[in-house]
Amino acid sequence: MSERQRFLNKVVIVTGAAQGIGRGVALQVAAEGAKVVLADRSDVVDEVLAEILQQNTEAMTVHADLETFAGAESVVAQTIAQYGRIDILINNVGGAIWMKPFQAFSEEEIIKEVNRSLFPTLWCCRAVLPEMIKNQRGTIVNVSSIATRGINRVPYSASKGGVNALTAAIAFEHAKHGIRINAVATGGTEAPPRKVPRNTNPLSDDEKQWMQEVVDQTLDRTFLGRYGTIQEQVNAILFLASDESSYITGTVVPVGGGDQG
Repeated sequence: MSERQRFLNKVVIVTGAAQGIGRGVALQVAAEGAKVVLADRSDVVDEVLAEILQQNTEAMTVHADLETFAGAESVVAQTIAQYGRIDILINNVGGAIWMKPFQAFSEEEIIKEVNRSLFPTLWCCRAVLPEMIKNQRGTIVNVSSIATRGINRVPYSASKGGVNALTAAIAFEHAKHGIRINAVATGGTEAPPRKVPRNTNPLSDDEKQWMQEVVDQTLDRTFLGRYGTIQEQVNAILFLASDESSYITGTVVPVGGGDQG
């Protein structure tokens, strides 16, 4: 158990909790005393639940497709059924599936990118708001990206721009209900290989080159000249989720080593 207990007895939903930043967030809020709901459509999330339960912390998983409103509603409903309320929602689902020039994207690929990186956050915010409005309190943290100004990811960039916009608009609309909402614009982040790849097809030579261009651009724009760590992203997300940021709302915080996005 962490010495810090910023989330003691708080009910926290973490979406995309199976791996990467979402896993890191879920483990840390659990260590700081939260009752954690791990939402993901991958069975890998059950491995994270097992890690948390070893800490003698309350937690549960909800398997749901958050690209649908029904999936988001199911997470909210099961959380309320289990714990009676929702204090914090951390929207982590998202991530570029393909990296290539915009003209190389097919119609289907563009739709898939938006469904992956905009709609889960949009749907989860919509699903949780009635409960937070009823309770006249709540905190939401959205995971965005500095790639709103980036190359070879236009549909993903547009999706994260949408996340930034909905963050500001919801903050403006619902501050009167005691709801705070902010976003962390993550920069390039080192992470272990994904257990569930976003794109299972082998990369062509062109795709390898386009991906390298993204890496080069990320390092070139980052003052610190390196990728961040998962823990560095988790630290920022949990600051915004905690009462330490009680006078911050409607803000997008870039965590990109100096790259403002």
